[in-house]
Amino acid sequence: GEGRRKPFSRRVPSPLPRFLFSPTSPPKDTAMKTVIVIQARLGSSRLPCKTLLNLHGLPVIDWVVGRCARSELADDLVVALPDTRRDEVLARHLRAQGVNTFRGSEQDVLSRMHGAAAAHGADLVVRVCADNPLIWGGEIDNLIRFYQREHTAGNYNHIPRNNLYPDGLGAEIVSFELFTKAMNEATLPAHREHCLSYIVDNPELFAIRTFDPLDPALHHPEMKLDMDTADDFINLALRDIRPDITPREIVELFR
Repeated sequence: GEGRRKPFSRRVPSPLPRFLFSPTSPPKDTAMKTVIVIQARLGSSRLPCKTLLNLHGLPVIDWVVGRCARSELADDLVVALPDTRRDEVLARHLRAQGVNTFRGSEQDVLSRMHGAAAAHGADLVVRVCADNPLIWGGEIDNLIRFYQREHTAGNYNHIPRNNLYPDGLGAEIVSFELFTKAMNEATLPAHREHCLSYIVDNPELFAIRTFDPLDPALHHPEMKLDMDTADDFINLALRDIRPDITPREIVELFR
């Protein structure tokens, strides 16, 4: 039977919907609301304004939002931005595209991300960094499925730590309940600035697990796909990538 479009499909940047959504999407269990929260800012010291850099005709943030929006299991998406004058530029761009935004503290990233998740009624929070233009909605879905099956404190597949993932295809996931616990208990500046580090740094309290890519062709932990520096941007800009490129195609291109 005919399914329904994902509820945030109308709010992705206008150049992207032509390939983002099929006419039918499978219905899903909506008992637990899963919200993708993208952590973004313009104030990076290593690569200032990187989220608005032009990558093959689109700002990097549009790549991130559009590729996250391919997820079939997420219910909503919001970009969490600092409430600075500088980041108003990014906020205006996103609002013009119809993308949800939430403004909060630049330094207390944990508070900003928690506020964004709370404002959108999240039960499960998928954290995404805006410097991952090749993140893939299908890998977000694999992460959500793994979380639902394992029932651990949290899971990740965004970095090749104890797994065989390339760096930059996936995300992190925790329950909103655990996110709130971190929000209330974390006191160190590093734990406020690095969103989920309080949970990661306390393995005796929180069981965090990961997994390998389901497709063996993606087993390339040596592969770096994120964008931290100008050299990373140049490496992506000079590759023949496109906004709908699949993980298998990425691996073939970067190996």
